Amino acid sequence: MALPTYLEIVNDVLTRMRENNVTTVSQTTTSSLVGKFVNDAKRQINDAFDWSALNTAVNITLVGGQTNNYTLTGSGAKYKIIDIKNTSKFYNIDLISTARYDEYYYSTATPPSALVNWVALDGLDSNGDQKVKFYPAPSSTDNVRFSIVVPESDFVQDNDSTKMPQDAVIFGALARALVERGEDGGLSSSEAFGLYRAALADAIAIENSRDPSKYAFEPI
Repeated sequence: MALPTYLEIVNDVLTRMRENNVTTVSQTTTSSLVGKFVNDAKRQINDAFDWSALNTAVNITLVGGQTNNYTLTGSGAKYKIIDIKNTSKFYNIDLISTARYDEYYYSTATPPSALVNWVALDGLDSNGDQKVKFYPAPSSTDNVRFSIVVPESDFVQDNDSTKMPQDAVIFGALARALVERGEDGGLSSSEAFGLYRAALADAIAIENSRDPSKYAFEPI
């Protein structure tokens, strides 16, 4: 099944508002406003859960003897870290606070170069991506994989698609639209918000059902 597009979702919301469908989101004042509500709803759903559909990996090649500072290219600022692993030597790397990093780094006059055990966040670069710093500084060339969840960008083009649960996006946008124009018959905004919450809860329940950590029994 094809992923729902921006235009399809906007037209679905317009239909439920008893408005005419459009051929482009920016066609009318109403459709443009609904487009903003669709993005508002999708953004909220993005942040509501660590959706498996948004999982991605950022790989960093550590260069021995050079630097302990690197960037998670493409992470943006709203990502969530799930796991950090040295995939060359097959062990996990722990995320620590900047205060703990500084405690380690400045504990000696010459910070050591060795097998990396820890990583700390180090602000954002000019593209808005996360910078990180490892400790100790790498002594060998290794690959480190950050498993992260990265929210989708806002819809811009009519044919932009989303991996977010479609019903939740539709009802979240519809509820906002009904509040904006007032309840004038048909579905009320409070009813639409109720449908939105139910759709979101159902989608999260389905996601949780796929998580092995939620199983009562796991094979050895």
